[in-house]
Amino acid sequence: MKSFVFLTPEQHFSEVVKEACESRQIKTQPIVEVYLVQLLQHYLNSKNLHQPLATDSNEKPPETFAEMYLQAMNSEANRRKELMRVVADKTLYLTGFFADSLHRKTVDIEYYIDIGSAAYSNLYSWTKEDSLSHVYKTFSSRFMDFVEVLNYISEKSQVQADQNVLRLYDRYLRTGSELAREKLNELGVVTLPKEQLKLSKA
Repeated sequence: MKSFVFLTPEQHFSEVVKEACESRQIKTQPIVEVYLVQLLQHYLNSKNLHQPLATDSNEKPPETFAEMYLQAMNSEANRRKELMRVVADKTLYLTGFFADSLHRKTVDIEYYIDIGSAAYSNLYSWTKEDSLSHVYKTFSSRFMDFVEVLNYISEKSQVQADQNVLRLYDRYLRTGSELAREKLNELGVVTLPKEQLKLSKA
């Protein structure tokens, strides 16, 4: 009789985060990996992703990340950190999992990267707890590294089911993503080096 191994969401995400970090050759401390696992668990419930920031008044909730960031900055001290963490985490998750969708919006993906990095930088400066402070500092200074980690997890579940070469090539042209380049090369598509990509954009 065939036996099955059932993993909890935490166990599953722990495995895929470790695999993604190893594949992307991104070295980090276990506390950072644990934070990523918790982030993935949190957004496993899509309601957490689409829930707007709560407001203290009858004002319309902020819709753009810039508005969310400003609301967090202008909030009272006891709420500021909580709101800023929502902005930071949501930006990291969306940039890692939905980079293609973000490219089709009117603002560039760098807009999300800048806001996410700045949000984590603020959290780092406001946090006295050593372990969390280290996590926030790491995400602030190496935001794109962890976008690549989440992108790897996203690609593993999506690209294998639908090898969309044009989508991959467009991502590589826009971001210079090493993961996209490797996937393209596996499919037999020759890609320009990053240096030539920069020249072609100039």
